[in-house]
Amino acid sequence: MPENYFVVSETEHNALIQAAYQHRGFHADESAEGARFCAEASRHGIRTHNGIKALHLDHLFGSGSKGCVPGAQIEVKSSRFEAAKIWNANKKLGQSTAYRAMDEAIRLADKYGVGQVSVDNAFHYLWGGGYVMDAARRGYIAYTNCTAALAEVVPFGGKFPTLGTNPHSWGFPTTEAVGYPIVIDWATSVVAMGRVQQLAREGKQLPPDAAVDANGTPTTDPTKAKYLMPFGAHKGYGLSLINEIVAGFIGGSIPTIRNRWEQAEGDKGTCCFFFQVIHPDALSGGAFAKGRNQAQNVKAVIADVLGHGNEKCMLPGQLEAGWARHTAAAGGLLFTKAELDAFDEIAKECGRPAWNRAAFKTYAV
Repeated sequence: MPENYFVVSETEHNALIQAAYQHRGFHADESAEGARFCAEASRHGIRTHNGIKALHLDHLFGSGSKGCVPGAQIEVKSSRFEAAKIWNANKKLGQSTAYRAMDEAIRLADKYGVGQVSVDNAFHYLWGGGYVMDAARRGYIAYTNCTAALAEVVPFGGKFPTLGTNPHSWGFPTTEAVGYPIVIDWATSVVAMGRVQQLAREGKQLPPDAAVDANGTPTTDPTKAKYLMPFGAHKGYGLSLINEIVAGFIGGSIPTIRNRWEQAEGDKGTCCFFFQVIHPDALSGGAFAKGRNQAQNVKAVIADVLGHGNEKCMLPGQLEAGWARHTAAAGGLLFTKAELDAFDEIAKECGRPAWNRAAFKTYAV
């Protein structure tokens, strides 16, 4: 059955999110970057990482705690490698840091073919797919991973959460080939904690084997979910471990004290980010079959994958592209009644009037 959503203009949405960040002490530029990110998440149907989640995360672990410092400035550390930059984010707003890091990696890729930025002392950047999607739209192959805000995932074969949900995100410039960037973006748990919170808001159940309660018993009730499980058993565990090890090389500390400041006294409780951008020309061997150029060759590869009776298979990024088309057709960002209730609380916090729901049209998806 189609579900009806309220249509909120992006301008109205961004004004509220930016006002909320500024109310918490963030500067105008980083507040605008935070609002821009939240709009992009909503535009593409990423309801687990929209403005509600972003501000909730900031309240719990950011400016409402010790994990994020409004107005913090990024420090560029010395590096002997021209195409590799190392940043100390000094707990700057994660979305703002991530946008700037991806831009820097793109600048390096334009010059060297590949560019990377490693970020220490960071605050979580939320939906990694948004950053690689933006780079892919601009013609680049992009990758990012980060350590999640908390260690809340139990390793394969274990019983105590020592890993983050630790996402990996890849973006590929395939708009010419399929009409949108292919974006492969996943948390390494069965579901992200943002998904648990969304399902709890909407009164829906978790999939099996996604979470356990405080006693370690599997549960499908999102209100009882305490810890998460890795997807694919040992495979998801291995992918999650990658992020922790990369962060360890950058400067990240012990996972189980991350954002648990009462345990991190004298240690580090911050996240780490890793960004890498590749210019497609830096990969090209030039020897494409049947006289195809690089873009035509990529299109041929994708067509073969989706051929042979696989025509109904979806590509990663297809759902997000479809939701973006709904957003464009509706003429605004799409939110449920439960989400509007949450936005009303945000408006109340920063002294703005609640949105007039009677003025919003609805759109069925």
